[in-house]
Amino acid sequence: MISLDDIEQIGSGLRRPECVLATRTGDIYAADWRGGVAHLMPDGRQALYAGTSAELPDGPRPNGICLEPDGSFLFANLGADVGGVWRLDRNGQVRPLVRAVDGVDLPPSNFVTRDQVGRLWITVSTRLKPRSLDYRATANTGFIVCVDGGGARIAADGLGFTNECLVDPTGHWLYVNETYVKRLSRFPLSASGALGPKEVVCEFGYGQFPDGMAFDAEGQVWIAGIVSNQLLRIDPASGTSTVMLEDADAAHVAWFEGAYARNALDRPHMDRIVSRKLRNISSLAFAGQSLSTIVMGCLLGESIYSVASPVAGCVPVHWHY
Repeated sequence: MISLDDIEQIGSGLRRPECVLATRTGDIYAADWRGGVAHLMPDGRQALYAGTSAELPDGPRPNGICLEPDGSFLFANLGADVGGVWRLDRNGQVRPLVRAVDGVDLPPSNFVTRDQVGRLWITVSTRLKPRSLDYRATANTGFIVCVDGGGARIAADGLGFTNECLVDPTGHWLYVNETYVKRLSRFPLSASGALGPKEVVCEFGYGQFPDGMAFDAEGQVWIAGIVSNQLLRIDPASGTSTVMLEDADAAHVAWFEGAYARNALDRPHMDRIVSRKLRNISSLAFAGQSLSTIVMGCLLGESIYSVASPVAGCVPVHWHY
């Protein structure tokens, strides 16, 4: 198990760094609600690529981010009323990329990623408003959008608060976290981009609410768990889950689980954390030239956290950008 004492802090002054990415050069990028993407450089310098758009009255509210080959970013917008995926250039220009599917505007959106062949995958956690109405074990209004040469389409629907999704290194499966039904699921993925029937890989337990994910070099799935501040390692073949890191307060987790059991979870439960170091882990990425460091984004943090990994990570699509 990874020790909390070995965790180091990177950067400062970030606002809601929910999603984190790393590249081979040692650069780390994080979603930042100051209006864009924070750039944490290997030499300790920081930059903020922020922009504005008249179409985003609250300003950009990036949740998931995706690094593009030209250095620009895609971000899933989690605004109060405006969702979809937008492009942010490093000069501050913000442009819409995917605003609607099947003629319907996308609700506040959670995550965006590209797979190995260039398809975009977008998750929307819930159609309900306020979103907290789907902080339930019965959640089923989330969906996944695929964007390819044929345009944008809903590829999977009826999910339990859809969070991060990733195509696995083989290219044969699309994995997705369903946060409030406490599941890691996957879909068989055809060469055409069509998804087959959903399979449940792992059902999570007490205090375990899956959010971000990454694959390691051995084909295992690492999960960032909010609330209990856990890193979990999942064996897709058996569904076995191993706790690799935890920074939880028993009373806080009991308070959260009690509200969950009563169908009473709301924003105050998500906006409070009791822990030693970590501030509601929401994402992870393997970093360092040998991919042997884990960096973590935290919903309620102002920094990124890093720690040595016992297993090297799998090379992500954006690694050489």
